[in-house]
Amino acid sequence: MAIDYKIDGNDILLHQSDFALDDTLDCGQAFRWEKTADNAYHGAFLNKQLTISCENGTDLFRLHGVSESEFLGVWKDYFDLDTDYGEIKRRFSEDETLAKACGYAGGIRILRQDSWESLSSFIISQNNNIPRIKGIIGRLCEHYGGYPSAEMMRDETIDSLGYLRSGFRAKYLVDAVSKVLGGEIDLDAVRTLPLDEARNTLMTIKGVGPKVADCALLFGFYRVDAFPKDVWVKRVMSQWYPNGLPSCTKGLEGIAQQYLFHYIRSLK
Repeated sequence: MAIDYKIDGNDILLHQSDFALDDTLDCGQAFRWEKTADNAYHGAFLNKQLTISCENGTDLFRLHGVSESEFLGVWKDYFDLDTDYGEIKRRFSEDETLAKACGYAGGIRILRQDSWESLSSFIISQNNNIPRIKGIIGRLCEHYGGYPSAEMMRDETIDSLGYLRSGFRAKYLVDAVSKVLGGEIDLDAVRTLPLDEARNTLMTIKGVGPKVADCALLFGFYRVDAFPKDVWVKRVMSQWYPNGLPSCTKGLEGIAQQYLFHYIRSLK
């Protein structure tokens, strides 16, 4: 799939259909993006900062201060620009409810995040609200000058993480660091394990249940067959799919989840 972009001074101008900043960056799949204007966001991926804006509500996006090599080497993959979401939505629209969901929030794309950043972020997200999650992650990044790797956090203890003000989640982070560095969890292997085995592997971390594991798999390992279930998605399944998702979602259940999640929350 060809990507339509050009260099404009120090920026990259990107023509991209099936992409909306609010739908993608403010939907709960990543916690390091802040809306800075009606059509602009500033955020980061690991230690890479980015300001991205949409030109007057069109499908023209400006990536500010980004070289072509950085765009192709980092942001093209991060925003999943090689995936044809138009075709995915056409496939999903075989189902009446999914057709409505795709029409409601059709600009969602799955961000291809770093596996450790996503896993540790969703550990922090447990029983938490988004402003507080962003505050904890912001303090972590400020402390390390970017999002720290598990190796960088090797010497952290529950007490040393007190600056995060993360409560009970600190012990879960410490356990995650220990298991990743000790080889009990191989993040590269999780990417290719059968889904149930991958989920069970992540659930060996203290405090990681099915929902956190599936969120990490979907958003941090690009396991688009993972299907995180919170109270909203359980309502989706009860109301519309008591016998399971339609066959048109097979292998892409996680992407379908995003459309359905935002659609049911919009209903009165």
